[in-house]
Amino acid sequence: MSALKVFLIAALCITSVKVGANAGVNLGVLGTPDKDDIEYPDDEEPSDREILLGKTLFYDTRLSRHHNQSCATCHNPELGFSDGLAKGIGSGGDILGRNAPHLYNLAWSVTFFWDGRAASLEEQALGPLVSDMEMQMTPKDVVKRLKDVKFYRDEFAQIYGEISFENVGRAIAAFERTIISDNSPFDQYLAGNKFAMSPSAIRGLSVFVGKGRCTKCHDGENFTDDSFHNIGIDNKDNGRFELDKSAQFKGAFKTPGLRNIIMSAPYMHDGSLGTLEEVVEHYDKGAVGTKNVSPLIVPLNLSTQEKADLVAFMAALTDPVVIQRPIIPQ
Repeated sequence: MSALKVFLIAALCITSVKVGANAGVNLGVLGTPDKDDIEYPDDEEPSDREILLGKTLFYDTRLSRHHNQSCATCHNPELGFSDGLAKGIGSGGDILGRNAPHLYNLAWSVTFFWDGRAASLEEQALGPLVSDMEMQMTPKDVVKRLKDVKFYRDEFAQIYGEISFENVGRAIAAFERTIISDNSPFDQYLAGNKFAMSPSAIRGLSVFVGKGRCTKCHDGENFTDDSFHNIGIDNKDNGRFELDKSAQFKGAFKTPGLRNIIMSAPYMHDGSLGTLEEVVEHYDKGAVGTKNVSPLIVPLNLSTQEKADLVAFMAALTDPVVIQRPIIPQ
């Protein structure tokens, strides 16, 4: 585990900031993620060759029914590994039910998708390919298309021994684990550069861990508890409740990580909030009058300055991941 922890600098005194235990919230310490903590399948880090195969698949439109979409369509690096839309569009033109979440630092996650229906990154990688509304393929179709391409025949044979649907997920997940953001102004600030964040962002950090109550859910090195909460976005989507009938999960969705969050607007599972300012306003009001809201969501009564500082701090979590597009084999 990384030794880096959150330190607030006030009057030249350094005080560690730990997240306390609360109902439904994991213990954690804000900090910088440690690559040594990544748990790889079979405890084996992927080779460069496996990562390149996964990246090529990630960008290949062969994986969609109409050859018109790739994983990068909805998870575009230039749009914060999202797509800039409130709700995505499938290969057949269908409007999807939820916003496309970003992919930053999923290497440390333990549950995937807004409702947590996938338990591994490999499972997550394959889900959209066989979704009736997304890429609309079948496992058999995916394998057949890849077997028609010499590059894929050769690479899968060398890396895995064969082309299989399961191995497609392994390759894409190997690439997705390299989408790591860990050198934002916030991380530089933690490392000792007290000028890395603006005065507004430093004040915003204090609001984030204090009056703003943000670490009740957005804790840990990647600013997520990997759990599910109803935060008061009432759009008739039951969320996690469809998989777990516990009352607390009705209308509950996974807490998204906040790294590079300024790049992946719009926000919330339904893309209903267009800016971080709108997000802060939503939480400041406390979702009063909405059913099934988590008890963690309460009015905050933030001042105008505190709201601006909170947005400045979230902007200080920005460390873009630049991806060089691979050559797609013919």
